Amino acid sequence: QVQLVEFGGGRVQAGGSLKLSCVASDRAFSDYDMGWFRQFPGKEREFVAAINRRGGDTNYADSVKGRFTISRDNTRNMAFLQMNSLKPDDTGIYYCVGPLDYSRGYSDSGKSANWGRGTQVTVSS
Repeated sequence: QVQLVEFGGGRVQAGGSLKLSCVASDRAFSDYDMGWFRQFPGKEREFVAAINRRGGDTNYADSVKGRFTISRDNTRNMAFLQMNSLKPDDTGIYYCVGPLDYSRGYSDSGKSANWGRGTQVTVSS
């Protein structure tokens, strides 16, 4: 079972930026799609972004399109989420998730994937 560790969360003012990083323990990291999910207080976890195994194709939730960018570095078993133009509504816990299955839908396949412990992102107004 792959272990995922996120870091890079923190507190930022609205309009600011943060970059989240995720490191995976799995040597087969480059063989599967990866993604980021988030959870707001009192809400279910929701899909944020995903990237295919080669890094050539990405998917985003409508709420983050144009503001967030997912990327990966397979040589270091790492995935990233660059978050720009942050809003208070982006406040939550962000999780690195994988492997994801595009054919099942990233949101659904995330439910049975491996999850990191999450990193807190707080955006103040």
